[in-house]
Amino acid sequence: MSSLSAEAVREALKNVIDPEIGINIVDLGLVYRIDVTPDTLHVAMTMTTPACPMSNMLQEDVHDTLAPLFGTTHAIEIELVWAPLWSPTLMSERARAHFGWDE
Repeated sequence: MSSLSAEAVREALKNVIDPEIGINIVDLGLVYRIDVTPDTLHVAMTMTTPACPMSNMLQEDVHDTLAPLFGTTHAIEIELVWAPLWSPTLMSERARAHFGWDE
C-alpha cells in the first residue's frame, strides 16, 4: 500500500498556477476534495466560473503535475464539480492578500 496522502497531493497541486490570475489552484480554493485509495487518486475541483476558458488546460495541468509523482502507483481521476459554487471566500488568506482583500 502506498504512503500517498491527501496532503502530499495538495502540496503538489500548489505547482498548478491559474494563468489568468497567477495564483496556484490550492490557494485559489479550486481544489474541493482529494480522495486517496490504494489504487486511485481522485481530485474534485472547480473553476472560478462555469465559463472559465482555462478549464480544460487546468485539468490537464493537474493531471500532468500528479502523473509523474503518483501515476505509477495510482490511477488519477479529475472531477470538475460546481457545488458549491466557487467564491472568493474559498481563497487562502495569502491569495486574498494578493488582491488586497481583507476579511
